[in-house]
Amino acid sequence: MVRLFKKIWNMIYVVPYIVFSYKDYLRYFSDSREYLRLGGKITSYEPIVSDWRAQAGSASGHYFHQDLLVANLVFHNQPLRHIDIGSRLDGFVAHVASFRPIEVMDVRELKNTGHENISFIRANLMEPNDAQKGIADSVSCLHAIEHFGLGRYGDPVDPFGYVEGFKNIVNLLSKNGALYISFPISNSNMVYFNAHRVFEPLDIFKWIEPEMSLLLERFDYVDDNGDLHLNIDIENYKFNLEYGCGIYTFKKFN
Repeated sequence: MVRLFKKIWNMIYVVPYIVFSYKDYLRYFSDSREYLRLGGKITSYEPIVSDWRAQAGSASGHYFHQDLLVANLVFHNQPLRHIDIGSRLDGFVAHVASFRPIEVMDVRELKNTGHENISFIRANLMEPNDAQKGIADSVSCLHAIEHFGLGRYGDPVDPFGYVEGFKNIVNLLSKNGALYISFPISNSNMVYFNAHRVFEPLDIFKWIEPEMSLLLERFDYVDDNGDLHLNIDIENYKFNLEYGCGIYTFKKFN
C-alpha cells in the first residue's frame, strides 16, 4: 500500500510538468525504458528532464567573474602575505588557497577547514586596530563591504559601517600593497536593509582620504546580464545598471 501511494504521489507531482514540457518527459520515459531494456534496475523515478538542453555549466554572474579574475591577479602578483575579508570561501578563497596561503578575516566564527593554506582570524573590521597597520601587501574584500553595519552577520548596526570598514581594510596594507575590492553597483545608492547596500560606481572615491595614498590601477565590472567587462575607464564610462558588480584594484603608493 505504501509503495502504491508513493507511485501515485510521484505521478501527481509529475503531471503538471508533463503539461508544460511533454517532449522532455517523452525523452525521460524513453530513456528509462531503454535503461531497463539494457538490464538496468531503477530504485526510484525522480525526473530531471531539462538538463540536457542547458549549457555545460554557469559561467556568468558576480561571483564567478570576480572570484576568478581577482584570484588570477593575486597569482600573477605573487604577494608575500594575502589577507581576505569576508569573501566567498567556496569561491575566491578556495581559488587562492589552491596555489598559496590565504588568511581569512570575518566577524563570524569559522570552523577549521581542513586545508593548511587557509587560516582564520576573527575580527570586526569596523573597529580600528593599529596593531594590524601595514601587515599585508595584498588584501581582498569581495562582495562583502556592502554588508558592513547592517547587522545581518552579527556586526553592530552602523549606517556608515562600510566607510569605517573600508578605512580599516586600507590600514592593513603596506606600501605598494594591492587592494582588491568589489561590491554591487547601480545607477544610484540604495540600502536594502538588512540584505545589502548598492553603490554608484564612483561612490567609492568619496570613501578615500588623502592619507590612504590609494591609486586605482584597474576597474572591471559585471553587468546586469552577468557578463564581465575588463579594464573600463570608470570616469568616462556611461553605466546603465540595476544590479551590477564593480571590481576595483587599488595600489597603496605610500
